[in-house]
Amino acid sequence: MSTLPALQETARNTCCFSDANFTRMLSMMTEMKMPAGSHLFWEGDSADKFYYIYSGCVKLSKSSVEGKELIVYMYTGGDIVGQADPIGSRAHSYTAEVLEDSVIGVIDQQDMEFLICQDGGFAMDFMKWMGNHHRLTQTKFRDLMMYGKPGALCSTLIRLGNTYGEHTGGRIVIHKKLTNTDLSNLIGATRESVNRMLGDLRRCGAVDIEDGLIVINNISHLQGICHCEHCPKEICRI
Repeated sequence: MSTLPALQETARNTCCFSDANFTRMLSMMTEMKMPAGSHLFWEGDSADKFYYIYSGCVKLSKSSVEGKELIVYMYTGGDIVGQADPIGSRAHSYTAEVLEDSVIGVIDQQDMEFLICQDGGFAMDFMKWMGNHHRLTQTKFRDLMMYGKPGALCSTLIRLGNTYGEHTGGRIVIHKKLTNTDLSNLIGATRESVNRMLGDLRRCGAVDIEDGLIVINNISHLQGICHCEHCPKEICRI
């Protein structure tokens, strides 16, 4: 079993689990290595497993019939990926692609259900995890729909800062290289629109690009554009 990463409780979706319950869950997982470009599952596959990311990065996306991609979530070390749907068809709603070489823990849904049925404390932690996941989804779609593409981009930059950001000298350096095409797929816009909006933000000094990394200079400016509701960081993440 890999050494557990140092979790940033404000950014990882496992922060709702107690240490004891988290350790019990990991003890029942099988570890595997996944190369960049591989897939944990495809949209429509049976949702019969949960995945824990020891290290690496996984994106969940949906594709239209025309082939346009919308990136819905990006998970990193310390996150659980899975779909809990006891009433529905238990088919995955998204495709999960591994973006970089990753170490993944896998647990069958039946084993997860055993833990839930066996221990009320674990069941409560799992319910909190589900609740946080639903809140994350709701706030993302709110940001994508209510304040136009500039609001969606600013919200996405704030979320990227909470997930991959390093605070230094009053600025936030996002240590995740993303192309403008990646950003367009995160907000459902064209690459040209993202180019224009980023140019506007750079001209007013709110953001900058240094060595291929996005730097947030004035987060208050971004918060004003997206009407930020100051959600906790486990919700305000990419």
